[in-house]
Amino acid sequence: MKNILIPTDFSKNSWNAIEYALKFFENSCCNFYLLHVNTINTLVVAETTYMPTQEVIEEAFIKPANVNLKEAINRIKSISKNDKHKFFTLTDYNYFIDSIRKHVSEKKIDIIVMGTKGASGLKKLIVGSNTGDVLTRVHCSTLVVPENAKYVKLKEIAFPTDFSSFYSLELLQPILEILDQYQASINILHINKKGVTLNLDQQINKGYLEDYFANNNFNFHHLTNNNIESAIQSFVEKRKVNLITMVAKNLNYFQRILFHPTIKEISYHTDIPFLVLHE
Repeated sequence: MKNILIPTDFSKNSWNAIEYALKFFENSCCNFYLLHVNTINTLVVAETTYMPTQEVIEEAFIKPANVNLKEAINRIKSISKNDKHKFFTLTDYNYFIDSIRKHVSEKKIDIIVMGTKGASGLKKLIVGSNTGDVLTRVHCSTLVVPENAKYVKLKEIAFPTDFSSFYSLELLQPILEILDQYQASINILHINKKGVTLNLDQQINKGYLEDYFANNNFNFHHLTNNNIESAIQSFVEKRKVNLITMVAKNLNYFQRILFHPTIKEISYHTDIPFLVLHE
């Protein structure tokens, strides 16, 4: 049984993430936890710091959130009759990341699913949006669903890596589950500057990945390009990639691919879901 946490602010893109998750995990037994967090703000009134009382919090924040969560569950049940799925609602009044961490621990969450809003949303990830904070500060694998992303059966998965890190069996397990479930192909993608060759450690890590995915449909792709984002965009288009997966500890690739797509021609970050894996 998978435990899946879906933070929601009841926006269009958060609903899109819910719809995507329902189809993505259609054949899996899952507990879905829909979480709405009212972020703590210190109110300054007449030069004095004011924190609302528990009664005010209940009336102004908790009750309205519970109403919206109930409506979301009813909407889910109107479009999905999957007996493998169970749904629970959570309401919190806390700092957003603290709330996410608490529920990841208490509910033994396997994966977080979050929606994000288009190009401007992803460009602002690095400067403190909720999605960006979750990806960089919460040690839980996260599926990021851009607002333009629509579910299709997975056939082609891209796995950008520079082979600089060793990935444990447990870390790669979610990829293996996806490959087995969808009979998809994984494209291990290495992008470097012209003339740069793999050092001994990189060669060892590449060999390990080759052994790990030996029973799956996998391919290595070595591209020469000074711009990682442009190379991935071209690859995504040519291979019709349905999902990009990355490892969070591989900071060079992880941050450049997700947090620096500033070229107008780069659209993968608005159309293609990302699965970011944490140890």
